[in-house]
Amino acid sequence: MKFLLVLLLLILLAAGTAWYLVTTPFGPHAETFVEIAPHTPTADMAAQLEKAGVIRNRYAFQALRLTEKGTLKAGEYRFDHPVPMTEVYRRIVRGDIYTIGITIPEGYNIFDIAQAIQDAGLGQRDDFLSAERRHTELIAEWRDPAHPPISLEGYLFPDTYHFARHTSASTILSAMVRRFRQVAQQLNLAGPEANRTVIMASLIEKEVAVGTERPLVAGVFVNRLAKSIPLATDPTVIYAALLDNRWRGTIYASDLKNPSPYNTYVHSGLPPGPICNAGMAAFQAALHPAQTDYLFFVADAQGHSRFAASLKEHNQNVQSYRKAQNH
Repeated sequence: MKFLLVLLLLILLAAGTAWYLVTTPFGPHAETFVEIAPHTPTADMAAQLEKAGVIRNRYAFQALRLTEKGTLKAGEYRFDHPVPMTEVYRRIVRGDIYTIGITIPEGYNIFDIAQAIQDAGLGQRDDFLSAERRHTELIAEWRDPAHPPISLEGYLFPDTYHFARHTSASTILSAMVRRFRQVAQQLNLAGPEANRTVIMASLIEKEVAVGTERPLVAGVFVNRLAKSIPLATDPTVIYAALLDNRWRGTIYASDLKNPSPYNTYVHSGLPPGPICNAGMAAFQAALHPAQTDYLFFVADAQGHSRFAASLKEHNQNVQSYRKAQNH
């Protein structure tokens, strides 16, 4: 009888200890990361969590397999406050890995995106640019044989993305191109001919501040292309300078004479590639340009565009713009 009583007390003590280990909050008060490699055995995972100070006892963690359902998943996890061991276990079953959110606005070019990647702590700017120029095979389905891509410019679709801290540049790029592919399917963009639309959309994105004016600007570009008139759009001059690593924050006379194929003051037709990553509205405008006789446009003091069919009318709009600037 005495033996049974002692045994009962030991069982109750063990149960109480287990209950305490599993349910009493424990863990770090400062940000702590634990990266669990794929195919890590539960015992090794538990030891890793215990060493990091996330759980009290590795053996209690392993014992949770008896009561908890689901498979423990690899990844990097972030812990910053004490929680019951069951919560730690369930987070890893859910695959609640730590990610960094990054938003790429419409109109960002590869240089802007590379800087955003660095600012978010997802990698170095120059490393990202290098990878972005190296992995043009990601857009092989839209490759234009006449103008092989020098980068992934135009195909990194603007959106909000979430990546783990140590995600490779190639994986980030693949995700952005995959998002572009989804949009391309919605818009029925396919094959090498899609590249022309991507280029046009990038010009529209950079030129237009007011959404309702996008189709009108697209119409101007279409009309000028039809008449073999150089597009003469400043964003292409800026992009040419960026590619040469000599953009100085303003357009100089030497920039307008730059022989770069991206300089639409010097060369007629579209530039050989996109100059930024356009959003859906710019693509819609590129696909559905307004049918007008406009050949010119210039911004006014309110940020809108004034359109003209003749050079005389355009010059008057330019003069009005300059007068407004001086007041």
